[in-house]
Amino acid sequence: MIKPDYLCEEILLNPEKRVFPDFDLTRLLDTVFAPTQGCRVCILVDFEDPARWIKDFAFRGKPEFEVQNNALIHFYEGLQDGVLEELGMTGGEMFAYQCTHGSNLDLKDEVWDTDGNQLSLDRDIYPVYDIILCISTWSATAPLTAKCKEFQFRGATMHGMNDVILSSGLAVDYQQVSDDAERMRTALTKADEVEIDFELETGEILTAWLGLGGQEAQKSHGLCRGTQPDIANLPAGEVYFVPRDARGKFPMKYADGTLGVLDVIDRDVVKSTLIEGNQATIDEHNARLADDPMTGTLGELGFGTQVLPVSYQDIQDEKVLGTCHLATGRDDHLGGDIVPGMFKKHENSTHDDILFAPHKTPNFNVKEVRMKWSDRTEVIIENFRPSAYVIEAMSGEPVGELVGV
Repeated sequence: MIKPDYLCEEILLNPEKRVFPDFDLTRLLDTVFAPTQGCRVCILVDFEDPARWIKDFAFRGKPEFEVQNNALIHFYEGLQDGVLEELGMTGGEMFAYQCTHGSNLDLKDEVWDTDGNQLSLDRDIYPVYDIILCISTWSATAPLTAKCKEFQFRGATMHGMNDVILSSGLAVDYQQVSDDAERMRTALTKADEVEIDFELETGEILTAWLGLGGQEAQKSHGLCRGTQPDIANLPAGEVYFVPRDARGKFPMKYADGTLGVLDVIDRDVVKSTLIEGNQATIDEHNARLADDPMTGTLGELGFGTQVLPVSYQDIQDEKVLGTCHLATGRDDHLGGDIVPGMFKKHENSTHDDILFAPHKTPNFNVKEVRMKWSDRTEVIIENFRPSAYVIEAMSGEPVGELVGV
């Protein structure tokens, strides 16, 4: 196996220097969904007022709708301008649904077409289309994963799509992404437990322990081929686990910049304590945990497998090699046991990623991640860099020391 150029030290340390091919919709859809001959495809977007904005593409060119305009220009118009014919597909229509205001919350059934007609997702979209491309503000991976199994369609969720994602994370060769993810999955699978050391600016070390129980590692690799119902999350490129147990502490950076420490007992986040920032933010989180404890249940541990530039959208940035993320909330789309009906309130049944990456959490360093099997322990990440063990697994070449350390 020839070591890919993006695994060299210079690119790993400076992923913005990686050269990507131009975005190509035909290549993306053909690689991800092949065979696509005869498939009927549509696009879903979201708005606060979908009936108003989708009619006659009233949102066109408005800067507040960056994601929806990217869906229009690069996907809808691309399909209509020859990609449908080139891939032997039909359809290509665009529909809009009500914005959910939460990651992976279930979608309301109402949907509108570009003529302003109100339709039903369950009646008019899911049973009619073979491939559904959801390009939205909030992630819809979990609800569409459930619906695809019910209605037998395939699809992809691409929330937060911006120009950086189009020119990098969606421009890559997804066969290569899949191959890389499988190599890392094989290197991490069947681990019994993992320990993550977080270093605060004070030098204090917080350690989170997660019990994995020897489970098979899973991968988000971007390929959604054949006829089996499935939803790809694009950009893809991660290896993940559904924790069976967890304890310890890990840091949290809230949306307003407040920093806290989360205490974890029996897989649940039970309390947040202020490091710096707004105490009211901490109090609000603690009140939510007390009111609906399922919101603090850890449902995922993930590791990125791609070498990509920072996009400032977690959908891409959590796929970057050397980063890791935890997630709280529903995990049924990952094969877990946390489903929306277990939450006190529907609006709480989100799947919320907590990404640890240099640009996202500069106040915290992922000092070391250790995975343990019955017969060995391997360092996976050190100081936000992939370990020699990981690089060797992905490249097939022995590496004598940690990359970039």
